[in-house]
Amino acid sequence: MSTKHKAAWYKRAAKFLLKVGLFFFVGSVLSVILFRWVPIPVTPLMLIRLVEQVSDGKDLRLVKDWEPLSEISPSLQLAVVVCEDQEFLRHNGFNMDAILAAFRSNSKGRKLRGASTISQQTAKNVFLWHGRNYVRKGLEAYFTVLIETFRRKKESWKFI
Repeated sequence: MSTKHKAAWYKRAAKFLLKVGLFFFVGSVLSVILFRWVPIPVTPLMLIRLVEQVSDGKDLRLVKDWEPLSEISPSLQLAVVVCEDQEFLRHNGFNMDAILAAFRSNSKGRKLRGASTISQQTAKNVFLWHGRNYVRKGLEAYFTVLIETFRRKKESWKFI
């Protein structure tokens, strides 16, 4: 392949990657904004479970019943948040004290300890797949920033 052909190929590849990156960025921002008001129709975990059902020879079954937050008791909302993330109102998506404590504990070879906030759990459960790897964690951090940017905690939760 000549140098001229290589340069043209690299230019096409770079253009393609730029379009994919732009599509991902715009799509992710729009989806985070959209899901601020619209119930999430399906999550990656739901799709994974459907594939598992097919591979296990079971009938496909996806049952979900969304309830608006206004129909859920503020006391129950508060209980869930306190149980999952006591620092919910004090952080911007990442609880650095918990992350550092988990890092110290995990580097000593103890049982793996997590430090995910509600925003990080939402990012994982709504937009990503389950598992532990750096790619998913990086995408989780990206979606967490979007969630914290485009969702107002005090507007979303009635008990605050």
